[in-house]
Amino acid sequence: MRVKVLSRNPDDYVRETKLDLQRVPRNYDPALHPFEVAREYTRALNATKLERVFAKPFLSSLDGHRDGVNCMAKHPKSLSTVLSGACDGEVKIWNLTKRQCIRTIQAHEGFVRGMCARFCGTSFFTVGDDKTVKQWKMESPEYGEEEEPIHTILGKTVYTGIDHHWKEPVFATCGHQVDIWDEQRTSPKCSLTWGFDSISSVKFNPIETYLLGSCASDRNIVLYDMRKSTPLKKVILNMRTNTLCWNPMEAFIFTAANEDYNLYTFDMRFLESPVMVHMDHVSAVLDVDYSPTGKEFVSASFDKSIRIFPVDKGHSREVYHTKRMQHVITVKWTSDSKYILCGSDEMNIRLWKANASEKLGVLAPREKAAMNYNQKLKEKFQFHPQIRRIAQHRHLPKSIYCQIKEQRIMREARRRKELNRRKHSKPGSVPFVPERKKHIVAVVK
Repeated sequence: MRVKVLSRNPDDYVRETKLDLQRVPRNYDPALHPFEVAREYTRALNATKLERVFAKPFLSSLDGHRDGVNCMAKHPKSLSTVLSGACDGEVKIWNLTKRQCIRTIQAHEGFVRGMCARFCGTSFFTVGDDKTVKQWKMESPEYGEEEEPIHTILGKTVYTGIDHHWKEPVFATCGHQVDIWDEQRTSPKCSLTWGFDSISSVKFNPIETYLLGSCASDRNIVLYDMRKSTPLKKVILNMRTNTLCWNPMEAFIFTAANEDYNLYTFDMRFLESPVMVHMDHVSAVLDVDYSPTGKEFVSASFDKSIRIFPVDKGHSREVYHTKRMQHVITVKWTSDSKYILCGSDEMNIRLWKANASEKLGVLAPREKAAMNYNQKLKEKFQFHPQIRRIAQHRHLPKSIYCQIKEQRIMREARRRKELNRRKHSKPGSVPFVPERKKHIVAVVK
């Protein structure tokens, strides 16, 4: 007769001394873990909840301006330096590590309409309501030295925007027309125009550096080539575009901030319809800026909030607002992709984290590993109803919440009306227009 007996070697599970760690027998064969998915789901749920608990994006407020902040510029070489221009003609240079103003210049009479830093970071340019373009040193003046601009160019009309070439001593201004300037000359090299309305914004492409894009108040977005000294093509939308921003990683892609509460991402080769329509704001979008990775962009709106959109998604992943923050006029994403700066009507510049729940400072290796593991779990279970609900929930100001609800009702009513019209008309007489093409009036080449 054979008897089966459990046989265990005490060396495998008994501690030699009571100070030793308890040995835990583990088998990593997935076939022997029937509850693996359930366990991972619980971890993903906890990780999502903790992400919302630790979501504290607001870092600090840079106050010192005596009027609304109208424009900002990043230093091309220094991560900690940022420039801001106000509606009273004052320009301030800030140190973000110390979170304080290091220099103040009374640059213009009236608004500072636009500013940009030179590609090498030694100087910066400002334009204002007093019809001047001024170039300033980035360094503070010596003791006893006057705070004077290096160059001043007096124009014939008010300039509304300025941008510098990414590699050459050339800059572009806009106003009545787009002017291309050489830094050594006091008259423009060439003037580009297509239409007769004022141009609100001009931007150089960071990759194809000879290309420019501009937005005019007659609802046009016009693309120019500096080498040919002629406009290339333009797209006309239903409403006016306030500004545009080029994707720093994809040469052909740009995003336009529009008055109809939406942002439109275009491929400049196919302007007949936008690549993506980004809808979430409930008022005019005033500014937009890409992250250095080219995967996301941040938008500033008249509805007193800023939103972060993934490039390939129609809705924002994050919305930032405070009780005191008024209409946000300008926004910038810092060059290390970690922070966002926004300037608003009530004279403050606010510093936010780009990732709301990110821990600042040096992370231990175990913390990094845990963070990466949790991120992968959240991605794996992101479409599960419970996890999706927690991850997407945001507290909004009552005004924005009510307007979102109202717009949803209006959108639904329009859709229902269109369906009814199509149902009671002759087949084919009411064509189906996709959402992306509804906002485009025409493309002119």
